[in-house]
Amino acid sequence: MPVHDNSKRMTQQHPTGKPAQFDMFIDTTNNQDGLAHSPSRVTRVKSQPMEEAEMLAHLTATGRYRILHKLEPRQVTGRVRPEYPLHGIIIDTETTGLDHRKAEIIEIGVIAFTFDEHGTIGDITGVYGGLQQPGTAIPAEITKITGITDEMVAGQFIDIPELRSLIEPADLVIAHNARFDRPFCEAFSPMFSGKAWACSNAEIDWSSRGFEGTKLGYLIGQAGFFHNGHRAVDDCFALLEILDRKGEADGISPFAELYNASQRSRVRIFAENSPYDFKDHLKARGYRWSDGAEGGPKSWWIEVDEPDLEDELRYLRTEIYQYPEADPLTKILTAFDRFKALQDNF
Repeated sequence: MPVHDNSKRMTQQHPTGKPAQFDMFIDTTNNQDGLAHSPSRVTRVKSQPMEEAEMLAHLTATGRYRILHKLEPRQVTGRVRPEYPLHGIIIDTETTGLDHRKAEIIEIGVIAFTFDEHGTIGDITGVYGGLQQPGTAIPAEITKITGITDEMVAGQFIDIPELRSLIEPADLVIAHNARFDRPFCEAFSPMFSGKAWACSNAEIDWSSRGFEGTKLGYLIGQAGFFHNGHRAVDDCFALLEILDRKGEADGISPFAELYNASQRSRVRIFAENSPYDFKDHLKARGYRWSDGAEGGPKSWWIEVDEPDLEDELRYLRTEIYQYPEADPLTKILTAFDRFKALQDNF
């Protein structure tokens, strides 16, 4: 009876035309087809296993496999290099719901790092992850998404002094959905007020970099990694790796693009009293609806770069209001007030 081992196999075609077994752990140096022949049968050849790099190279070369590498967190440095004088924070929160006025933070993850004025990331200077017990039970759908249970957060509190030691030096706070995270963070603690914020989802042109989506899990997968998603610190490390990837064409990393965007002013435009019949036109152009519950006007609104303000006002006056004297409400925003809850900008 032939002897079988537990090596990984792939089917290939024998020179005789009959199917044969390809063994990823076989030594083919003395046999071109990787098989040992006898007058009566094909037998297996004992060999040393392939090295991991060889296996990866072989699978990739076939064109039939895509390799995902486990994302390994970077280490906190013991010596901060002076050529990276600026301080950045990547932050992620897990919450009991979507409304910062009602829901609570149950987990915060933070990575502190240094960078220079060109947007080059330097050293990891600190990491913090903490759970907090909310005032009510965690909804089942939140546990399903995050894996965080009531038992995990029982008696847990976020360490405010430790968190503050990382947040206070920050020149820029980054979240992958800053419009969600910033209102929650500022409702949680005043340490987040007065900070410049940037959104790695909205302020980076991911499509020009070959990505077909902007969700963090998709960015990670398309970049060739996998990680333990929907836990705050893990998501922060995942975002750091994506931000630090170099651009294929111009060499500008996503983080450099994001930092440059954070230095520019934007303008929020409120299309108050716009005709109802044009709501689909506004929506298609990127306008979002505010019901006024957060303190701003009840209207469609959009944010544009400051140089694009006149073009957007011209569009509203000619296509929506259809009279040249229309004067929509506008507000100039910098990174210090961008992504705040709407009521905080009035």
